Amino acid sequence: MKHVLMHIQTKSGWLLTLALTMAATAPAQSLNWEGQTGVFVTPLAYTAASPANNVGKPIVAYHFLDAGPVLGDFHTASVTEGLFGRVELGYTHVFHGDGSTPSLSPLWTGGFNIVHGKVNVIKENAGKQKWLPAVSAGFVERVGIQNVSGVLFDNNSSGATNSKSYNSGDYYVVGTKTVTQTKKLPLVLNLGYKATNASVFGLAGVAPSYSGRLFGAAAFVVKGPAKSTLIFGSEFAQQPRQILNLPGADIPTTLTYAARIVPFEKTKFNVDFGVAQAAGQILPGVDVKVRHQFALGVSYGI
Repeated sequence: MKHVLMHIQTKSGWLLTLALTMAATAPAQSLNWEGQTGVFVTPLAYTAASPANNVGKPIVAYHFLDAGPVLGDFHTASVTEGLFGRVELGYTHVFHGDGSTPSLSPLWTGGFNIVHGKVNVIKENAGKQKWLPAVSAGFVERVGIQNVSGVLFDNNSSGATNSKSYNSGDYYVVGTKTVTQTKKLPLVLNLGYKATNASVFGLAGVAPSYSGRLFGAAAFVVKGPAKSTLIFGSEFAQQPRQILNLPGADIPTTLTYAARIVPFEKTKFNVDFGVAQAAGQILPGVDVKVRHQFALGVSYGI
């Protein structure tokens, strides 16, 4: 990045420098749905900003998902802290607003808690290797999930339905590269692999067992009006196909299409707008109607 800054002299070059700088720094001050430095639902290999020998300032975030008339609305409030230039730790609470479909909405009830952490193992461009992505390993632990799996829990022979809380986890590795060689259109590429037993990040309960799932994202950066930067992208997150206590359910890959707005060069504030495709007909005759749902995210670095 310093090499680029030294050699760009023209006005158009200055705009390019700004776009490349924002491409690298905007992801590091933006939290995803679960509070990780990331896109909308997937983590990046970057970590929350912090000095190499100290603790950084916290980043706070709020996210909203209109999950439709069956699942209802979900909100998350997050705080994440960077440590020693390579580590981040954070906490998120998921709040839930009831849906309006009497036959299905009672399966989605209550919120839950999320704790997450990430360690950057390889720095981007380490050893002056411009092709080298950042590589990180992390975890997500969700505590107190009752949605679907918990509501459908039955622990006796009388046929009575009881409520039970479950925990779920992700253990993942992820690589991220900001490609600056495409000078007029910087790219951010992301790919990871996780072992998980969470169905749609816990929003649809838990899976019967852990399975390996891929996730990834691609985005491009453009200069917006009034010194803003715009990042447009899409991401995917494979899901465990089954839901515990709901035999026959079939959960597809989650997709999102998102735009991130960084209003000003020097602020640590940004806004995400997105459309999420999570699940439609998961059983014959059972449509949860979460295929084209609006999502919003706001992150601010203190």
